Amino acid sequence: MTEVVKNKMSGGKKAALIIAVVVILIAGYFAGNLYKVYFAPNVTDNQKYLYIKTNSDYNALVENLKTKDIVKSVSSFETAAGKMNLTGNVKPGRYRLRKGMTNRTLINLIKAGNQEPVKLKFQNIRKKEDFAAYLASNLEADSLSFISVLNSTPLISKYGFNQDNVYAMFIPNTYEMYWNVSPIEFFERMHKEYNNFWTAERKQKASSLNLTPAQVYTLASIVDAEALYDKEMPIIAGLYLNRLNKGVLLQADPTVIFANNDFTVKRVTNKLLQVQSLYNTYKYAGLPPGPIMMPSINAIDAVLNRDQNDYIYMCAKEDFSGYHNFAVTKQQHEINAKKYREALNKRNIFK
Repeated sequence: MTEVVKNKMSGGKKAALIIAVVVILIAGYFAGNLYKVYFAPNVTDNQKYLYIKTNSDYNALVENLKTKDIVKSVSSFETAAGKMNLTGNVKPGRYRLRKGMTNRTLINLIKAGNQEPVKLKFQNIRKKEDFAAYLASNLEADSLSFISVLNSTPLISKYGFNQDNVYAMFIPNTYEMYWNVSPIEFFERMHKEYNNFWTAERKQKASSLNLTPAQVYTLASIVDAEALYDKEMPIIAGLYLNRLNKGVLLQADPTVIFANNDFTVKRVTNKLLQVQSLYNTYKYAGLPPGPIMMPSINAIDAVLNRDQNDYIYMCAKEDFSGYHNFAVTKQQHEINAKKYREALNKRNIFK
């Protein structure tokens, strides 16, 4: 083989090698870009959730990613978003973020609307304003939006409630729902939960007490406010039902506190008893117009399964244990009440 042919073959191999190297470098470049755009970890741990508001667009989403420092590379996210057609498919909601999440995973999450539901747990909330504030702190809508629904007479009357007893529709429990649920959707969901709770058995028990479910709820709110311990609830419920059946004023201190709108009160004084309110059960007979708080399910069931007793009177024990002394006669009650008053005086509790 001549030297010229050898040189030609050697030159051809070098050219082929150079071309191969160039192809590999180009392929590596594109593969690296592909990895960076779609498969490289890009989500930080600066935020636990990504919140996308209702009617929010793609530009607002990108701005949110920037200001909240949610992704390390906004440009790679935008490249992936363009290729994956996210711009016209942004779905509102609350999305769980995990450190190291890729652009591809995050974009698929948003496009599919795969939110992590919010867990709402409410009980013992006194006023509608407090409830609306709680909901607004956990869901997208603001407190005014929730209040407007709770105060909407046409809406609540459609479900058989009024401004005073609408609280009775909300059964305290833990519920899962999406962050961007509207106030109307929330209300409708709670009405379904209300219907699920009030089974035929519970309704029959309420009827046997000559009470509606809303009235049971109202009485349960008083029982829950009185009882520190659940095991006393059926006894207290039996006592108040005895009073109702005998036409005796309930004289429940928690209703007076509610009527005065002062929840710092530790001792109900004669001055507080003078408040002119239908919630003042020292002045007005029967149940108040509506609940004074959201009672627990245990309190509701305590009313439905009240203790069969003859008690008419109750007073907190003088040892401040949270338990009560119960009495059938006024004479025995006065003895119990005197002990408690003396204990309050001893501790300088006068209001």
